[in-house]
Amino acid sequence: MKAFRILTTAVSLGVILIFTGCGGGSTPAESTQDKQLKLLSQTWKVSTVTLETVDKTGDWPGFQLTISGTKGATSFNYSCANRSSKLGPWPASGTWTFDTDPVTQIIRTEDNLHMTYTVTSTTLQIIFNYPTTANGYTGPRVSNVSGNWIFNFTL
Repeated sequence: MKAFRILTTAVSLGVILIFTGCGGGSTPAESTQDKQLKLLSQTWKVSTVTLETVDKTGDWPGFQLTISGTKGATSFNYSCANRSSKLGPWPASGTWTFDTDPVTQIIRTEDNLHMTYTVTSTTLQIIFNYPTTANGYTGPRVSNVSGNWIFNFTL
């Protein structure tokens, strides 16, 4: 009888230990989009601007790009401060989505402009080709800003 009680106690303790080790539901892994959104959601200050091979940084003093959004969403926001007084490729604000590769590609929603980006915890680079028929406009002012742009930002 004494052996039966010891065996029952040992089995009971084993069962308790097994179920104690079982975690409830585990937290789902963070999606790639959410990880990238976390890195991108900042107010970025321009450090250099290039159009084709010409340094345009002087035309963009104090330019800031603020990116924001909600985890799990499919559309996100941006706003610009201190935009160039010349016609430029950045509207004052708008929305964007991730493209087919969320680690390097985004699409500015308003004009369906595909952009390539590289982001770290302290830097952001955005590269895109601004077309000569941007936003339905043509003419010399638009052609002055059309081409391959590279914006480098820091925090």
